[in-house]
Amino acid sequence: MKFTQGTRWFEPMLGVNWRAAVEVTDIIKQTDDELEFLASTIHVADRKDTVSQPVILVNISSPMEDVIKVRVDHHVGGEDGRPGFDLFPDGKPAAPKTKLSRSGKTISFASGSVSVDVNTAESGFNLSFLDATKKGKDKLLTEVGFKGTGFADVPYRYTLNQESEKSRLSSDSGALARHNGMGMDELRTDALVRYMHSNFSLKVNENIYGLGERFGTYVKNGQVVGMFNDDHATHSTITYKNVPFYLSSRGFGVFINHPEEVEYEIGHDNNSNVNVSVRGETIEYFIIGGGSPKAALLNYVAMTGRPALPPAWTFGLYLSTSFTTSYDQKTVTGFLQQMRDRDCPVRVLHLDCFWMKAYDWCSFEFDPDMFPDPKKYLADIKREFNVKVCAWINPYISQRSAIFKEGKEKGYFIKRVNGAVWQWDWWQPGMALVDFTNPDAWKWYQGLVTRLIETGVDTVKTDFGERCPHKDAVFFDGSDARKMHNYYSVLYNKCTFEAVEAKLGKDEAAVWARSASAGGQRFPVHWGGDPQSTYQGMAESLRAGLSLAMSGFAFHSHDIGGFIDTAGPPTNELFARWCAFGMFSTHSRMHGCGTYRVPWDYGDESVRVTSRLGHEKMRLMPYIYAQSVKAHKTGLPVLRSMFLEFPDDPVARYLDKQYMLGDSLLVAPVFGSDAEYYLPEGRWTDYWTGEVVEGPKFVRKDDYPIDLIPVFVRPNSVLLLGPENIGVPDYDYAAVGLEVRAYEVTEDVEVDVPHPKGAKLAGSVKVSADGQVSASAGVSIKKKDALVA
Repeated sequence: MKFTQGTRWFEPMLGVNWRAAVEVTDIIKQTDDELEFLASTIHVADRKDTVSQPVILVNISSPMEDVIKVRVDHHVGGEDGRPGFDLFPDGKPAAPKTKLSRSGKTISFASGSVSVDVNTAESGFNLSFLDATKKGKDKLLTEVGFKGTGFADVPYRYTLNQESEKSRLSSDSGALARHNGMGMDELRTDALVRYMHSNFSLKVNENIYGLGERFGTYVKNGQVVGMFNDDHATHSTITYKNVPFYLSSRGFGVFINHPEEVEYEIGHDNNSNVNVSVRGETIEYFIIGGGSPKAALLNYVAMTGRPALPPAWTFGLYLSTSFTTSYDQKTVTGFLQQMRDRDCPVRVLHLDCFWMKAYDWCSFEFDPDMFPDPKKYLADIKREFNVKVCAWINPYISQRSAIFKEGKEKGYFIKRVNGAVWQWDWWQPGMALVDFTNPDAWKWYQGLVTRLIETGVDTVKTDFGERCPHKDAVFFDGSDARKMHNYYSVLYNKCTFEAVEAKLGKDEAAVWARSASAGGQRFPVHWGGDPQSTYQGMAESLRAGLSLAMSGFAFHSHDIGGFIDTAGPPTNELFARWCAFGMFSTHSRMHGCGTYRVPWDYGDESVRVTSRLGHEKMRLMPYIYAQSVKAHKTGLPVLRSMFLEFPDDPVARYLDKQYMLGDSLLVAPVFGSDAEYYLPEGRWTDYWTGEVVEGPKFVRKDDYPIDLIPVFVRPNSVLLLGPENIGVPDYDYAAVGLEVRAYEVTEDVEVDVPHPKGAKLAGSVKVSADGQVSASAGVSIKKKDALVA
C-alpha cells in the first residue's frame, strides 16, 4: 500500500491516518533467545503520554543461524494466522547461536553472523541489521529507521488508486468478472482499511532481485510490485507466481512471511527505501544473511523447502498437442511418428485441455469420441514411441462434469458466505473450486489424479490455480480468503504432487505447474505461463525464469515458440531461436495456442535445431542431472542469474538475457540474428568450437548460426557427456562410456556421476591439474587422449 507522495507521508486531510514507531518505551523481554519491546508512536515525555496513544509491539528472535525474525503487531487479539507458509518442511535446523548484549542506548541481538541493533534513545527508534562477515560500513545491511514501521488506516476508496488494485478493475473482462464475483459492495464503502508497514533502507548501488516470477525489468529498483497471483500472460506486470522474498545485491534477503497480498515500493517515490506493507494488524519478516547472495538464497530455501528431484525423463522434450488445435488419436500419433522420422527426440507427450470434452473441465474423463479406449491407446503409444504421458488438469470443476454433483453434496468446494458453492463462469461455465483445506476434498482430488495415473498417465500439468476468490469466500478450515488467494496454488500443487508420488514412487514424481508462491519450489517443475509468439515474449520468459530462480525455484521452463498468436504464429527464425533456448533450459516443451508447435511447420532450420540440440541435451544429461541433484540437496537453482554466480562483477548485476545452467555452462539465447553476450573474468571455452575467449569481455556475433546457441564453459570445469544420439535423458550414465571434457583446468576437479533414478550417486570422475583422468569403481569412461579439451 502506497503511503507516501514523493518523500512525504500523506496528510490526514486525505483521510489517511498513519502512526509509526518513534521510540522504545518499554522492554518486555530480553534474553539470549528473544527480545521484545513496546515502541510508542509519540515521544513519551510523562505519564499522560501513555494514555489514549497506540503502541507497537516488536518481537525479535531467530529460527536458524544467520536469520533474524521480526514481528511487529498493533492489535494482537484478532487474526489466527491461517493459512501460513509452511516453514522448515524439510525439518527444523539446529538451534542457532544467539546472543543479546547492551551498550549504552543500543540493544544488540545476534544470530550467527547477522545481528540487529535496536536504538532505545529518546525519539531515536531504529533497527540496524548488520553482517559480521563484512568490513567497516559494509556491515550495515539495511535499516528500519525513525517512523519506519507502524500502521496506517486508509479509506478503501483510496486503495483503488494503487497499481495492484487498478489491475483488477481494468477493462479486462476477466478482472471485472472476478471482482464482481467478490462483492462490489466493497467498492462503495468509506470504511477504513488497516495496513502494517515497514520501510527498509536502500544503500548506494544496491539492487533488488526476486519477488517471484516477474516479466519486467530484472532489477526491481523503481518498481511497485504487488503479490497477487493472476492470469495475464507474460507481457504484464501481473504474474502467476508471487513470492514475498527479495534478494539484495548486498548479500542478504528479506522474506515477508505473509501469504496474502504484500505490496512493495522499491525505491519508488522515496528512492532510499523499500517500503513494504500488508493489510491487517501484523507484519512479520525475516532478514536472511549468510555472507553472500548465494548463501542468503540457500538459507531462504532451507526455511521454505528444498525442491524435489524431478525424474530424469522429465528433462527430455515435451511435445504438446497445444490448446485449441483439433486432435484425436490419429493426429497425436502422427506427431510422434513425424518427430521420429526427423530424428527429433521426444520423451513426453503432453495432452492439453481437449483430452476431456469441452465444458467438462475438469472431469478427469477422456473424451470418448476422441479416445474410445484411452488405457489401451496410452499403453500403445508409450510402448511404440518410448514416451511418457502428461495430461492437463486444473482445480476447477465445471458444473456439467460428472463429478460436480459429488463434490457439491460432500462439501468439497469453496463456498460463499451464504453457504452456496462458489461458482462463476470465468474459465468454465459454472465452475467450482476444490477446497484443499478440507482433508476429505484433498483425498478426493488425489483419488481423481490417481485414477488418471492408473489409466496410463505419468505426470500432470497443474494449470491455473490463480482464480481463488480473495473476498467473501468460506473455506473448510476457516482460513482467511485474502491469505488463501496466493497460498491456494501451493496447496493445489502439493496435493497433486503427493498423489503422483504416492502412486509412482518418490523418484518418479513431477508436475508441470503454472501458479506458485513461497514454498512452491518443493513441487517442480514450473513453467512461465503464456508468452506471446514474439522475441519480446521470449525475453520476458527468460526474465521471469531469472527472477523465479532468485526466489528459490531450481527448475524452469517456457513455451517454445510462444503460446499466444495475437501477432500471428512465430516466424521460422523465432521458432528456431526459441527452440535452441528451450533445449538449453532445465526443461523443454513445445506448446502453443491457435497453431501447432511442431518443428516442421517452421522450416528446415527448426527441424535441424530440434534434432541437433535435442540430442546434445541428452548427451549433457550426466551434467544436467548432477546439477539437479545438487539443487535438490542444497536448494541452489540449476538456472541461475549471472549475478548469483558472479556477485563481485558489477556488469553481472544487470545481465538478464543470459544465464548459467548449473555451475559450468553460460548460455546466451539469441533474440534475432545477432548474438550478444558478456563473459566474466577468466578463460571461457566455446562449447561448440573449442575457441578460448579471455574475459571480462562483451561479445557480439553477427548472423549467429541458426541451429546453435552461444554456450561457453567456465574455466576449471569438467563436463561428462553421454554417447551421441542416445535419444533419451534417462539412461545409465555410469555405464555408457562417458566422454570426459576438461576446460582450462588448473587444479584438481572432481565431478559427480549421478544415478538416473533419484538422488543417489553412481560414482565420480576426477581430472587432475596435469590432465590425468580417473573414474571411481562402476563408472565407465572413454579412455583416449582426446578426453581433455
